[in-house]
Amino acid sequence: MTSPRPAIACLGAGRMGRGIAVAFAYAGHAVTMIDVKTRSAEQFATLRDEALSEVDKTLASLARFGLLSEQEAEAVLARVSVVPAQDNAAALAGAGIVFEGVPEVVELKREVLAAASKCVGPDIIIASTTSTILVDDLSGAIEHPARFLNVHWLNPAYLIPLVEISPGAATDPAIIAQVKALLEGIGKKPVVCAATPGFIVPRIQALAMNEAARMVEEGVASAEDIDTAIRYGFGFRYAVLGLLEFIDWGGGDILYYASRYLEGALGSDRYRAPEVISRNMREGRIGLRTGSGFLDYSGLDVDAYREQRLAQLVDMLRHFGLARPPVM
Repeated sequence: MTSPRPAIACLGAGRMGRGIAVAFAYAGHAVTMIDVKTRSAEQFATLRDEALSEVDKTLASLARFGLLSEQEAEAVLARVSVVPAQDNAAALAGAGIVFEGVPEVVELKREVLAAASKCVGPDIIIASTTSTILVDDLSGAIEHPARFLNVHWLNPAYLIPLVEISPGAATDPAIIAQVKALLEGIGKKPVVCAATPGFIVPRIQALAMNEAARMVEEGVASAEDIDTAIRYGFGFRYAVLGLLEFIDWGGGDILYYASRYLEGALGSDRYRAPEVISRNMREGRIGLRTGSGFLDYSGLDVDAYREQRLAQLVDMLRHFGLARPPVM
């Protein structure tokens, strides 16, 4: 990727391709969505118009939200194109990076990725956006798999900052660095995780969503009250303090004892704390108050750190319209 703004090719013109197109076009990149299915001219025209219409509507929404002007939205839309399957070779020839975004079917993805890898040079990065399939279940279909990895976007891709990068066994570390730099250049927050089912966010949120549904099933609280608790308690704090930072903030020992109680009281080992919590306690890595936990706080001005985090929580109060003056 020698160009500061490499051209982006998206294999597929569905929801993910359209979201990625908005994200990159907004940041100044030319984006081509490539239809992967052979269609009649009429069928392709319908798909193309539908895809570009959705991109246009998304940009119009962002303009109403004040993120860009109507004129800027028109310029961004002009950077996005959709081409039919028979033109894929020409479209891929000018791509600086290729994102695959076809349905979650291993055979289909392997077929599409294999064909694309033959149309681009050996140094062009190819990334799958799969949310369920491990990268090494796909990499064998690709010529020069060292340039292949998974780049998992969270919907809506054009708004959510986080992007999970999951390299395969053959992925060149330099490719990971290039993809991180590319994503950071369009305002994203990339993280790297091992090739494991669920990556980071889907694995955590599956547990949380199932537990919320279970509480409705058990009559613990109404769906409305559970969601209120998530918005103003769970999500409120974790928007500022990450999960592991939050463990350190209160102390890993608190989680250990709370987990033991919940496991016994609810009769389920799904609340059992992992061994790392016990090990951290034995080794004195309780968290902030001992200078280390999951994170290292040595040399940190703890008072200044607490002040910064509390200020961010106050900003969250203001965001929700909950910051109120004292009653005098």
